[in-house]
Amino acid sequence: MHKGATTDEPHGTSRQGHGRQSKAGVPIEKENIPFVDSDHEDECFDDGGDRLAAAISSRSTVDQEYDIMTESQENLARAYITGRNAAGPSLAERRMQEKLTVSIDTSSNDGDLIEEARDKATELKLIDERARGLRRNSISLPSLNVNELEVLRSAHECENGSKISVMESGSDSLSDGTTVTPETPTTPANLKPMLQFNDDSSSDEDDKRRSKNLFRTKRRSSIAPLPALRLNDKEMMSNDFDTHSVLSNQASITSVNSLASLLKEKMQNVPAIIRKKKRETKDYKLRVFVGMLFLIIVFLVGYAYVMYNQKLLAKSYFESIKFHKKTRNFRLLDGKGGELLTGVLGTSLNIEQPYNCLPKDLKDDGSVCYEWNSKARLYMNLAKSPGPDIKCYSFQWESLLADLYPTDCFDVSEERGFWYGGGLTKGIEYILGKATIPAGPFVTGDINMHQWGNALKRYFLNSRGVAIQVDEKTPLYVSVNTDSGKRLCLQGKNDKFAFVNQQTRFPELKYTVCSGPDMKTLHNGLMQKSLWDGLTERDNDVIKSLLREPVWQIPASKQEDLTEVAIYNYTESIIALGYLRLGHVLVNEFWQRTIGDFRLDSERFPTLDETVNILHRRGFRVSFMIQPFISTESSNFREAVAKKLLIFERESERSIPALTRYKSTTSAGVLDVTNNASIPWLAEQLKKISETVEIDSYFVDFGTAFNIPRYYQCSQTLVNPDEYKNYFMERFEGTLSIFGVSSAISVPRPPAFLSLPPVNSSWSGLQSIIPTMLSYGIIGFPFLMPGPVGGDFVLPTQQLKKMYSYYSFELPPLPDKELYIRWLQLATFLPVLRFTHLPSEYRDETVTVIAKELADIRQRVLPLLERFSSIAMDEGLPIIRPLWMLDSTDVNCFSIDDEFSIGDGMIVAPVLKKGETVREVYLPQGVWKDGIDESLRKGSRWIHNYHVPQNKVAYFIKMPDNTRF
Repeated sequence: MHKGATTDEPHGTSRQGHGRQSKAGVPIEKENIPFVDSDHEDECFDDGGDRLAAAISSRSTVDQEYDIMTESQENLARAYITGRNAAGPSLAERRMQEKLTVSIDTSSNDGDLIEEARDKATELKLIDERARGLRRNSISLPSLNVNELEVLRSAHECENGSKISVMESGSDSLSDGTTVTPETPTTPANLKPMLQFNDDSSSDEDDKRRSKNLFRTKRRSSIAPLPALRLNDKEMMSNDFDTHSVLSNQASITSVNSLASLLKEKMQNVPAIIRKKKRETKDYKLRVFVGMLFLIIVFLVGYAYVMYNQKLLAKSYFESIKFHKKTRNFRLLDGKGGELLTGVLGTSLNIEQPYNCLPKDLKDDGSVCYEWNSKARLYMNLAKSPGPDIKCYSFQWESLLADLYPTDCFDVSEERGFWYGGGLTKGIEYILGKATIPAGPFVTGDINMHQWGNALKRYFLNSRGVAIQVDEKTPLYVSVNTDSGKRLCLQGKNDKFAFVNQQTRFPELKYTVCSGPDMKTLHNGLMQKSLWDGLTERDNDVIKSLLREPVWQIPASKQEDLTEVAIYNYTESIIALGYLRLGHVLVNEFWQRTIGDFRLDSERFPTLDETVNILHRRGFRVSFMIQPFISTESSNFREAVAKKLLIFERESERSIPALTRYKSTTSAGVLDVTNNASIPWLAEQLKKISETVEIDSYFVDFGTAFNIPRYYQCSQTLVNPDEYKNYFMERFEGTLSIFGVSSAISVPRPPAFLSLPPVNSSWSGLQSIIPTMLSYGIIGFPFLMPGPVGGDFVLPTQQLKKMYSYYSFELPPLPDKELYIRWLQLATFLPVLRFTHLPSEYRDETVTVIAKELADIRQRVLPLLERFSSIAMDEGLPIIRPLWMLDSTDVNCFSIDDEFSIGDGMIVAPVLKKGETVREVYLPQGVWKDGIDESLRKGSRWIHNYHVPQNKVAYFIKMPDNTRF
């Protein structure tokens, strides 16, 4: 209550005449309406003033100082009391009259405002009419205490005799969703209004009482701001003139007629601080999103920049080569952009940016040149291609430091295709990628002791149609599948033996990379072409005789075993066979007393000339094995030293010969074939033999590179010890008739056949023959002569702590019968059939019968051998070929090393394991005739569990393409 106010005025007295003013600016007297504090809504009493007085008295005990209702509270109370029947001025008129919210400055339009604010008694409109359009412009009023409003309403209902329905706290509005504007209560001018919405002015007890019976929900506490007001041509927002509606955010009476209005008001219900927090949350998420987006953009831009620079650095050379100058990653691409060859060039260099070579270091052939900080230079250029479908590129490293060895490595994993070539490895691997070879000089050696066999070619072929050819003058070191992984590494490195004679000041590595549409086309294009140049009719007859007739190697593991009688008796046994042709009788180096005598041993061969004449009359050809080695025990050694015909010690006088070991000779010198005086001397020695004994041809045993003295020096500098063989063949071309050589690094001039390395008389030795034939055929040796049937030597049964050269072992005794039969079955299809042990030595009818059958098969095979030997002379292709040469697109043919083809007309699949009578056979595309049962078989498929009895060998003849079943 107001201090000093009386409460004995009746509640229902009319207040229209109280406090009214006739002029603007005079305050209007306001009535004091006390709060009601009662929880009994339905209780009615006759004397409403008494209950009201009790409520007011109760209220005054709580707070006597601020017991004055504000205008908003009074309006709200009158709205509940008068409800539907009360008539009086509207709230808008009273607010304009009393200037409750905003003080409006007077101006020229003051009269209009005063006139507009006058209070005129009018009839109240119906609730529906008054509520129409009021929802959008609803007024936010400050809230009254719930108990006070209930007391006031109860008193009014009892006075009028009608009951006002009080909606529960969960209702959205009063009187069917309408909003009532009550009369404006008046208070004495000297009294201070109380703001009940201030949290600080209420006690905890009030909060508890309010929570018991809530009059409004949160929606009723929403804020419905007033519309903007335009005054003096200036637009004012609601918060500029309606302070109560801003402060009192808990007293909005709204409508529920519209769902859209409900949603809009729900959004307005949210306190400003919550909205701010939501905005802050959204801002935080937005900032995180923007930050993440910024980081992604930075990453993408950086990645694009790096890739762009990588692409720029990985410059394309000659359309097919991609080379990254800094990392030196290398890729060779096909026409469709696929990778044919990948690797890393210059692995011995640190990763650093190269520079373009200086003008003085450029070549005049248009090569691209890069230099790595005075360490090495790389030249890249196009090379001459052998065919229109083949592209070749040259690479040359020049080291600028003595201890820098340029090294290029290429991926040889099966994912990059199958690699072949180089030569025969120590592990007899036909596929180069399966071998493990530490870095070492690429020179010939004894396969039992060294990494490479007796024949090498600096040629490596990939099944994807890529080939690498290394220059002959490069001091080449090769490693395969070492610590660097599945890689074939080529290195230019000088050493103290193999490449001691430096061709350049510092090491160099030079090679050519070629690519073709497929492996077969590429290989055919790169192989040496015609071999007919310089071939005589006699040479051609020797080739045919070697194909048609066997080579009979006189068995003699010791010097005393080889005698004139032994030769005669051996030839008699050959004639006694009756089913094999007579051929070449090969006499090993023991025909002389000591190696290098170049004279017949008169004690063991007193009448060899007569014996040889007999052999000629019977149809044999006699061949002697010679070698460029001269034993220190030979009578010719003294003469050769005196005439300086031998290889001499490095950095010494030429009169001091360099010594080595050769076969059974523990100390021997080597004839210096680079000396112009040595060739006539050797030719003279051999001429003396021919004057005594008519020799048809010679087999030259060069040994290997490791049979050359360690500290050798020749009259003319050799690139490597293997070059000695090339010199010998060139110098004696046309002087000697050579039908076979033991070692080579280039194709010997026909009719010379390359002999396979000696193999052990065992099943493992038998299994090594086909991979060796295939490997040598791929690297360009078309005419191959395998070892004798049954093997060249036999290993001791005890375990060897160190493997020695095969020269240290004796010739094998008679091999196991099954091993001999399977070996003979394989040899029947090879270009040259070579014997030491005769089938008759077994004295077994089974062996004899099988040998006769194989002799008949040999006669059917001879036409194919002669046909493809002519093709080999024309195109340089091998006679014995891998299956992929029949179909280079069939991946099944790439890894097969226990089958081979004779040209493209026959496939042979011998049994190579002890006790087996079945095997797996693969036939390439086409129609094939089975050699055992003469049935026709379709190609491009495997034949599983193919039965091959001991007396049979599996072979298949190619039929014409139009053959039908």
